[in-house]
Amino acid sequence: MKRMAGLSALALIISSTSGCGWLWGPEGYFRDRGSDYLEAQQTAPMQLPPDVSTSKRLDPLLPIPRNVADDSVKGEYQVPRPQPLTASADASAYSLQKTGESRWVTAQRPPAEVWPVAVQFFQDNGFRLDEQRPQTGEFTTTWQRSDELSASMAKRLGSTTTASDNELRVRVRIEPGVQRNTSEVYVVSAERPAGSTANTEFTNRSVNTGLDAALVDEMLASMSRISEKGGSVSLLAARDFDTPNRVSLTEDGSGNVVLNLGEDLDRAWSSVGRALEQGEWRVEDINRSLGLYYINLAEKAETKDNEPGFFGKLFGSKPAKEEVEARAERYQVRLSKVGDTVQVTVEKNINTVAPPEVARKVLSVIQDNLG
Repeated sequence: MKRMAGLSALALIISSTSGCGWLWGPEGYFRDRGSDYLEAQQTAPMQLPPDVSTSKRLDPLLPIPRNVADDSVKGEYQVPRPQPLTASADASAYSLQKTGESRWVTAQRPPAEVWPVAVQFFQDNGFRLDEQRPQTGEFTTTWQRSDELSASMAKRLGSTTTASDNELRVRVRIEPGVQRNTSEVYVVSAERPAGSTANTEFTNRSVNTGLDAALVDEMLASMSRISEKGGSVSLLAARDFDTPNRVSLTEDGSGNVVLNLGEDLDRAWSSVGRALEQGEWRVEDINRSLGLYYINLAEKAETKDNEPGFFGKLFGSKPAKEEVEARAERYQVRLSKVGDTVQVTVEKNINTVAPPEVARKVLSVIQDNLG
């Protein structure tokens, strides 16, 4: 304490002396550097060597504003605020990916939101849907001649089909991307002679790469236009996408209540999360890698409807942390892959299952919100 008091007294003496220009003056260590940018000199743009070519324009990373002060400005100058960056998130929401001869669309959207956009593209261009399997993210079109499609699509595909009178069928597959809330859209086509009744099977690898590439390019352009125009997503289609095709509430061998979902783990995670959001309890945290949703049955779900208004925020008061902790009823909803299904269980913690009545109540609400 004596050392701190001594240092404080020394600092007070130094700050009160008149000869401290080296510390606070115009050339001092703690001087005001707010106008230093006025003396900055702009350097010449970076030039690439003649033998280096690039398709991407090199723009300045930190360009100097054009409306900065000059020597003619008198008095105090107000530093202009920087212009906001152009929001390009929507423009890059869909992008093309290529590996060898294969190409697909990567979307910065979850599969449930990409599904209705992809369906809309094919329907707008005259394709008739044959099978739709939202639970697996796949749909196929019927066998059609090119003259049954839209004029622009028929013209685009005319030079890529094996024969002008061939019939065409398309399978579209939408898969969860590597990153969370992203998707990958794959298109595979099949051809057969007009009038043929052969049930040509789809293959995982493209048979006609030119035809598939043309479809992917057209789909990408359509998705980008919808994104730029702020096209809305069909909530009904989004819900249908990840709705499990088989749901059953049963008990396991130990008598624990279990909700069985007939789908893969990625879509089960999405559908259970959507069901919990529609529930009445608060989801406090999630752990995707462990397949856990952490819920608090003592707190209501955080929605816009139960947010306090202006005066509520002004004069109201949030419950104290101690009060929230005292009444907390925390459980965790776990998703586990078991064979071809996903099992959803409710636990008090990693070592203790929830009481049967609590587990049944939570899983019943999830089941009701899935359909």
